[in-house]
Amino acid sequence: MTKTTSRLVHWLHPGIGVKRWLALVIFSLALFILGLFVLVGQDLVRAVYNVVAPSALSTVLLGLGLVSLGIGGVVLGVHRVSRSIVRAIAASAEGRVGEMLFSKSILRHGPRIVAIGGGTGLSSLLRGLKQLTANITAVVTVMDSGGSSGKLRQELNILPPGDIRNCLIALAEDESRISQLFNHRFQGGTLQGHSLGNLVIVGLQEMTGGFDRAIEEMSTLLNTRGKVLPATLANAHLIAELHDGRIVPEESEIPKAGGPIRKIWLSPGNVLAYPKVLEEISRADLIILGPGSLFTSIIPNLLVSGIRDALERSPAKKFYIMNLMTQPGETDNFTARDHLRVLSDYLDVRVLDVVVLNKQPIPQELLAQYAQEGAVPVIDDLREPNEWGIQIVRADLLDIVPLPRWPSVTQAPTVKHNPKELARVIAGSAPEIFKRALWRGGEL
Repeated sequence: MTKTTSRLVHWLHPGIGVKRWLALVIFSLALFILGLFVLVGQDLVRAVYNVVAPSALSTVLLGLGLVSLGIGGVVLGVHRVSRSIVRAIAASAEGRVGEMLFSKSILRHGPRIVAIGGGTGLSSLLRGLKQLTANITAVVTVMDSGGSSGKLRQELNILPPGDIRNCLIALAEDESRISQLFNHRFQGGTLQGHSLGNLVIVGLQEMTGGFDRAIEEMSTLLNTRGKVLPATLANAHLIAELHDGRIVPEESEIPKAGGPIRKIWLSPGNVLAYPKVLEEISRADLIILGPGSLFTSIIPNLLVSGIRDALERSPAKKFYIMNLMTQPGETDNFTARDHLRVLSDYLDVRVLDVVVLNKQPIPQELLAQYAQEGAVPVIDDLREPNEWGIQIVRADLLDIVPLPRWPSVTQAPTVKHNPKELARVIAGSAPEIFKRALWRGGEL
């Protein structure tokens, strides 16, 4: 018996719930065809008509009855076959058919959004954006040199996978099941401190022969709603010069250096952008910078050759999501205006259309916790009109996130952007773009 025949035989096993409905579909199609013959008066069905139709029953009524029964039987049979297959393939999908259809139809016609950054800020943004559109491209910095990513980068001479992993998980179709698994960190041995997701990406890179192909495979594995792209495939390092003249040669050491940052750059100097990044920026309807660490998550992407020019040329509507808190060692005591002032050294901020700021008060107990670390809320000192011609949008954006508990250590909650509220503000600030995208997709 061939493999194909064997597979077909499996459909004949009892209890599958498919055979009877397939038989109904076939029988109903036969009734439908017979009804059509009756309606057009074919001689081939005269004998059937003379047997089953009383003399008072018209040919038209009989034909219409057969056609109606045929259509009804086909619809019922196809529905039951589809439900049986869905149950067999993914029992959890039953009852979510409407949601699945929405995801595959409305969301795939959503606007093309490019989100640029890194760290937890970008992943928070992506969780909200995937409720608006499936056409998301996350452009992620690959300059990280600390933690698990830094160790893997040093030992295996690969690009750091950590921020990439976080963004892939954030875009996963079913993040709740994937997050705990791929964010798990080993507690002992040679793998101590490494996350499972990072190791999977490293393994996929060895299998596929490329970091970009490993990301594509991981995207398929997680069934992501959108794509994640590294800003560059070059193994570059972020270097900072402090105001006192010190040079900090590693990204992870910059916040620890304890001094105001004068400027940052990449080594080597001419780091080329991943071509797909430039292509996605040129096609984007919306481009979003942040939220994220100004010097170590956002600006590093702008230092990659080609990305700044592509951003400034793009006709897309551009957003900058302001951070909630200052970051010790990076943006100590920075106001919102200070963020834009520094950003203007690396990008013509006049191309930005909207800056989004939080106006929701942060609980006092959390302010005290952050104050111990040297962090304070970013002061909103922006006004309209301003010298950059940027629209200022303020909203309640807080999401108090409890951190996971490591063995015998209790960690305090952190302040993050609320993904849903952030997405709502973005959609509300660009309604014409979302409407145009639906028109383009033929949904209106």
